[in-house]
Amino acid sequence: MKVFRPFFVIAVLILIVSLACGAFAPSEPTPVPQPVQLQPVDSPTQASQPLPPVEQQPTDVPAPAPVSSGPFFTEEFDADPQWYYEVIEDNGGDSDPESVTTSFEFGRMIFDIPESFLYAYYIYEGEIYEDVRVDIKLENRGVNTQQVSLVCRVSDEGWYEWAVQSDGLWYLYAVSGGYRRLTNGGSNDIKQGKDINEYGMECKGNEISFFINGEEQRGSPYVDRDLALRRGNVGFSVSSLRAIPVKIEVDWFKVSEP
Repeated sequence: MKVFRPFFVIAVLILIVSLACGAFAPSEPTPVPQPVQLQPVDSPTQASQPLPPVEQQPTDVPAPAPVSSGPFFTEEFDADPQWYYEVIEDNGGDSDPESVTTSFEFGRMIFDIPESFLYAYYIYEGEIYEDVRVDIKLENRGVNTQQVSLVCRVSDEGWYEWAVQSDGLWYLYAVSGGYRRLTNGGSNDIKQGKDINEYGMECKGNEISFFINGEEQRGSPYVDRDLALRRGNVGFSVSSLRAIPVKIEVDWFKVSEP
């Protein structure tokens, strides 16, 4: 302890001199913090992206994965992607849209519709598309008579909707102030009952093509020279018809180039 005592005395003398000098030095004005300008967020995709790091991060720490890889991606529903959701009732007020429930379990989005003629839409608003293809893979776990739709070019002007019923029928609509049937048909490519199906829809120019389990359907492509919607969002819909309850499990939804 005697060895370090002289250094302690010197340190105390230096501290006393420093405090004495600081007492007579003119004080600097306290800087006023400037307000932070927040930048607006353009889309839900951008809102979910992490901010860039201020300093270099360790190379062994992986960066958080983005919600989607640009405009084209496959959503596998490991969690709720928080897209636009709305239920439309078409039963004269006898069905309650709030009776429809959705959940996310085991990498699937599950729709439970206990009442008839309810149409649950799930729309991705993160991008505006002109030419685009959408595909969906789903499993029916409820009654056989239900409907799954793919939609493209959803905007204030309307949208295109291709609706596939599990009994083998399909319909193509142009929706603008109401549902206007463009064409319809039937298919043996649909797996009826409690089974798995994949549906696809392609919107390219004024042509609309549609596919069931990889097979292009008769009447595809359909050429629309009337409404001729140009661009908009994409998504899908699960609907009940007369038979209930409807339970559909969506495995994935894919957005790709046509």
